[in-house]
Amino acid sequence: MSYDLSDVLLVESDGPVRIVTLNRPEQLNAFSDELHNEFARLWPLLEADEEARAVVLTGAGRAFSAGGSFDDFELFRVDISARRHTMRQARRLVDEMLNVHVPVVAAVNGPAVGLGCTLSTLCDIVFISDKAFLADPHVSAALVAGDGSAVTWPALTGLLKAKQYLLTGDRIPAAEAVAIGLANFVVPTEQLLADATAFAHRLALQPAQALQDTKAVLNQQLRLAAVVTLGMGLAAETHSHDTAEYAAVIEQNRARKGSA
Repeated sequence: MSYDLSDVLLVESDGPVRIVTLNRPEQLNAFSDELHNEFARLWPLLEADEEARAVVLTGAGRAFSAGGSFDDFELFRVDISARRHTMRQARRLVDEMLNVHVPVVAAVNGPAVGLGCTLSTLCDIVFISDKAFLADPHVSAALVAGDGSAVTWPALTGLLKAKQYLLTGDRIPAAEAVAIGLANFVVPTEQLLADATAFAHRLALQPAQALQDTKAVLNQQLRLAAVVTLGMGLAAETHSHDTAEYAAVIEQNRARKGSA
């Protein structure tokens, strides 16, 4: 099957496994509007790919994904329409990843920050490089952490650990990510993709209906969490763009760029 996507998102076939690569390496795979749109288009295409049995999700270059782009901060402060559009994209992204029938294995090759961290924890199995880390700095950037981590992290780590890291934005080293339940395996960077792909092939060999419907049953817990949490979270995050603290973050970022 041919995937008609732009070059910000690459899809390669390895037998029954599809290797999906976020492909904005110069921007650390931060999500532009184009990447948001293409990523949302990906999941129905995977659903229609009758030969696909598992997916590996990774990033090009030295990062998995830096998440949202600071370039959009001022836009979302002043443009309510753009803000509403990105919140709809955020909701769609969570829904699509929770509902896709085939298992998704993350190969976290470098920093996974904000939305990037959310992506990894929406996957079914997470391999993380020993040089990588996870972080969700929404709160430190004056934003409510409303677009995914508040759904997945309490289920994966427990509520206290989720609060510890979401309220502070602290980095979570690879070994700690495994210890608290945000990843499954730490592996050396040079063997990360090979190990993640081998595991995806192992899943692809499992009886398809049993595997896929077991995933669906397990993800029902996250779907319920999304129903309870995501609407309020995204609404609260939308209001964050109107605060003085958010405007101050924009000014601080401009000052840093000006002094660079």
